Amino acid sequence: MSAGSAVWINSLIQRFPELLEELVPSTGRRLRERHGGGPVGGTIAPVRLHVSDALRDITDGVVELEEAVRERLGLRPATPALVPNRLRRIAGLLDRIDEHPDLAAHVEEETRRMARRCARLLGDPEQMVRLPGRCPACDSVSLRAFPERAAVMCVNPSCRHTVEGDAA
Repeated sequence: MSAGSAVWINSLIQRFPELLEELVPSTGRRLRERHGGGPVGGTIAPVRLHVSDALRDITDGVVELEEAVRERLGLRPATPALVPNRLRRIAGLLDRIDEHPDLAAHVEEETRRMARRCARLLGDPEQMVRLPGRCPACDSVSLRAFPERAAVMCVNPSCRHTVEGDAA
């Protein structure tokens, strides 16, 4: 479990600051102009509320996740910190988290959810990984893993078979 969690945690550590930059309005963009010239509502673009909502959701999620992990592991509450620092502290506990399969699954699921939301807002397409072997349905060498969905499927347009369980 910790390998998957580590991937998502590292993604969040790297991408969260980029999300913060997306929140800052641009000062050079004009909104609209009045009849006869001159800007209406100033010259600063409005705050992007969907980015603000995602930042709040991810920040709250990381805080709650760290609190839950520390409580489950019998650790004292952590001092307040920025999101990347909290994520590093969670990453430092992954070996201990793995001793509790339900907690490990929860950490991986939550960090994946937050990393995917962050990536979507930054315009990243879902990553796809080419797998060795052949599709069990069409025998094509077009098996791909979609880590964000935790899915393996054939990308052959005439097949689109989804591989279940550990068959891949």
